[in-house]
Amino acid sequence: MADSAPVNDARMHTGRATLYIVFSACAFGSIATIITLAMRDGTRLIDLLAWRYLLGSALLVLLSGGVSAVQLPARKVLALLVLAGGGQAAIALLSFSALRYIPVATLTFLFYSYPAWVAIIAAVRGTERLTGRRAGALLLSLMGLALMIGMPGSGGLNLIGVLLALSSALLYAFYIPLLDFLGTGLPPAVTGAYAAGGAAIILTATALLEGGLAMNFATAGWISIVILAVVCTVLAFMSFLRGLAIIGPVRTAIVSTVEPFWAALLATLVLRQPLTSRTLVGGLLIALAVVLLQLVPNASAPAPVA
Repeated sequence: MADSAPVNDARMHTGRATLYIVFSACAFGSIATIITLAMRDGTRLIDLLAWRYLLGSALLVLLSGGVSAVQLPARKVLALLVLAGGGQAAIALLSFSALRYIPVATLTFLFYSYPAWVAIIAAVRGTERLTGRRAGALLLSLMGLALMIGMPGSGGLNLIGVLLALSSALLYAFYIPLLDFLGTGLPPAVTGAYAAGGAAIILTATALLEGGLAMNFATAGWISIVILAVVCTVLAFMSFLRGLAIIGPVRTAIVSTVEPFWAALLATLVLRQPLTSRTLVGGLLIALAVVLLQLVPNASAPAPVA
């Protein structure tokens, strides 16, 4: 009887951690729908992203323990702001610019092909062996992509949107090991604060060059920005880290496959964007590939980086 208590506690601990990951996945998966709604009301994408990272980075610094807790050598600060922040800004601009051309569900599933690109890059570099199971996972992912994109000239997806989405996924595949390298020896929250801060600086500068950083949003615009910054950035990031610390990267990545399906469901309910069978089946193949890659021993495909 006494032995069952620790087992039950461990299960409860694991269950709570899984809920943290599910919450973070749903929060991240809601971003595209929130941005689409705000852009429909006339808010510029660059303003939405700049304010999201400005508010988010400030909150992350506070949650990390204040300015004194994130003080680092000048060279390290510059590298994190420019490389981590620049990568974050580029990925956000590429991926969410695709929303002008393709639906939310399609963007999310196409972006979620990034673990396949990580595995391909590792195989090309020779850092990971292309085993039969990994090759099967890559084949599943590519089949899913081919099914969603369709044949050229068949009246399917907009090519510009597809290229933007796949470019952001490919860039993210390179960004993951870069962020891992830059964050060596640092608490993840500190790395995240600098990445968000760097993105905020770059996106704000871009907005100023494009006519100024807007502030006179309607109430709905500010509500969208606050949700993006607080719920979809800070709370999602901290929940992700708490869950990851308990259940590990493999299970975290598998549970995180909730994200594209939640994004597709939310877009269907809120934006009335139809979810075609081709998109759903193609996305399912990509999600299966993610799970299979994570089940490979020493798999190269990492857990998502919040």
